[in-house]
Amino acid sequence: MKFVQEHLPAKTGLNKLPSASPLPEANWVLVFGSVSRFNDKGFAKTLKKRYPNAEIIGCTTSGEITGDGVYDDSIHITAMQWERSTLRFISKAVNSMEQSHALGAQIAAELKMDDLKGVFVLSDGLNVNGSELVEGLQEVLPNVPITGGLAGDSAEFKQTLLINNDKIQDRVVIAVGIYGEDAIVTSGALGGWQPYGPPRQITRSNKNIVYELDNKPALPLYKMYIGYYANQLPASGLNFPFAIMDEKNINVIRTLLSINEKENSLTFAGNIKEGSTVRFLKSDHDRLVLGASEAARQILQKDVNINDKALAICVSCVGRKLVMETQVSDEIFAVQRLLGMQTGITGFYSNGEICSGEDDSHSLLHNQTMTIAYLSEHIA
Repeated sequence: MKFVQEHLPAKTGLNKLPSASPLPEANWVLVFGSVSRFNDKGFAKTLKKRYPNAEIIGCTTSGEITGDGVYDDSIHITAMQWERSTLRFISKAVNSMEQSHALGAQIAAELKMDDLKGVFVLSDGLNVNGSELVEGLQEVLPNVPITGGLAGDSAEFKQTLLINNDKIQDRVVIAVGIYGEDAIVTSGALGGWQPYGPPRQITRSNKNIVYELDNKPALPLYKMYIGYYANQLPASGLNFPFAIMDEKNINVIRTLLSINEKENSLTFAGNIKEGSTVRFLKSDHDRLVLGASEAARQILQKDVNINDKALAICVSCVGRKLVMETQVSDEIFAVQRLLGMQTGITGFYSNGEICSGEDDSHSLLHNQTMTIAYLSEHIA
């Protein structure tokens, strides 16, 4: 696999790129940028003209991830040439949030083949139930690593966009299937959050809305735990996510999106089933950077040759960015230190992260987590 990366900082237009493509043989181009950049006149058509033989996909972000750190209102382009693997691209419109599970299952069924090595997914970040989308994918492809994320919009939660060749769209899910014995697709994911307080049981919920914890109204209990920060809800909820526990370990993290004072309920960025055991979480800069390092370390523990050229697509949560503020690039540098300078870095801060488990199966929608899709090819 060959790849070339280009970065255009804020206020630098596509016309500043060299007229000739640096990798004319590219068959996959990945683009991340802000909503305003995706709305630039001729944005998609300019990229398609530059890479006429490639499938171009990407999404808007709450921060663009590069090997040089994290940027806002920029464009990061990664052109790839997969030389010994086959790629298949599928795009599906999202007609309603209720169809998220069926949409995931339909995409997975169309991608399913014996030599499928992995799936990378980008989704609208506001009009899809990410949990159910991933569940649909996972049910059809239980042992295939599924990675990716939900588009962001600088934490404004108004509109997210995706690029699909020469079109800019919302309400769409795009998936890439990667096939062939030479393809390497693996992943790592970890949060770096610390549980506090006793375990609590979800005694009443509906998908991503929690009404009761231990048979008590959820919102007053949540406010009691976060104390001073209760007056700043729902924004302050990014600092205090829930952990859904698997015995004594964190299985998946859920970020608070909104509150309902009338119903005393909490709405999260992913489903939380009735009967689940949850704990409150807190963190700081150092713990989050350590979590990113451990996500990269999970990749090193797998059967990969770290000296080969590879691409790491980092999808991290906008909530982590808001916690780390000006030091957010530290978690990217931590990943790069472990994976090495020969590994290209791209990615984005998202409204939800999609990643498989440590054994590259049982993919989940994550929140508040650094996830890494590690892509490469065996050298002939």
